[in-house]
Amino acid sequence: MDSTRPALRLFVLHHAGGSHLLYRHWPALLPGTWDVRLLDAPGHGLLLDLPQISDAGRLADFLLRAIEPELTCPYAFFGHSMGALVAYEMTQRALARGLPLPVWVGVSARSAPQPAGGGRGYHDLPAAELRTSLKLLGGTPDAVLDDPGLWARFAPVIRADLRLVETWRPAPGAAPLPVALSAYAGSDDRSASPPRMAGWREHTERFLGLRAFDGGHFYFQDDPAPLLRQIERDAATALDATPAVNSATSQAT
Repeated sequence: MDSTRPALRLFVLHHAGGSHLLYRHWPALLPGTWDVRLLDAPGHGLLLDLPQISDAGRLADFLLRAIEPELTCPYAFFGHSMGALVAYEMTQRALARGLPLPVWVGVSARSAPQPAGGGRGYHDLPAAELRTSLKLLGGTPDAVLDDPGLWARFAPVIRADLRLVETWRPAPGAAPLPVALSAYAGSDDRSASPPRMAGWREHTERFLGLRAFDGGHFYFQDDPAPLLRQIERDAATALDATPAVNSATSQAT
C-alpha cells in the first residue's frame, strides 16, 4: 500500500452564498494524515466563472462526478448549511450508483430533511431585509453586504443558493443512509436549532450524536477549533468501525 495514502480524505462543502474561503484554514488545523479538500460549487470561489447550479440534485451530481476519481481511500463529507443537504444528496447518489460510500458524514446547521416545507424563506426578501437577515446569520463578509457594487454582483448568487436550500425536498421514501452521521448545531441558531438538527437520527443507520456549540448559525466562525476537534473524534470513531470499507478502498489504490 502507498505510504502516502491518507488516512481519510475529507471533502468540505460550503454554505449558501459562500465558498471555500471561510474554511481555508481548516486543512492546517486537522490531522496531518488527512487530505482535506475544500469544494466550491459552480459560480462560487475558484469556480466563479462557471454557471451556477440552482438545483440540489444537479449540484450533487456535478460535485460527485468531480470527486469520483479521488474516492480511492476512506473518505468523508462535512457540509455546513447548504453544504449539509448537498453532502446528503451526494451520499444518496453514491449509493445509487454503486460507488464507494463515505465512512462518515457530518451535517451542520441544516435541519433534518422534511417532506414538506415550512418556516420563513429568505430568497424572496427585499434587498434591505435580506442584507439585515444575512448580517444577523453571519458568514457573509460585511463588504458584500455594505458595498452596493459588491451586493449587486453577489446578491443573485446568494438568492439562488437560498432558493436551492428552501425549495429542496428529499426523494420520497429515501432510506436512511447506511453510513455513520453526526449532526452539529449552534445553540442559538434559530434556523437550524439543536432540536431540529436532532432529527437527522432518522436519516442514518448509525447516528453518532448531536453536537451543540455555543453560538448561532456560524457558531465556528470566530474559533473553529472546538468543532474541528469534534469532527476529528467523530470521523475517527467512524473509521475505527468500518474495517471492511477501509479494506475495500485500499484495494483501489
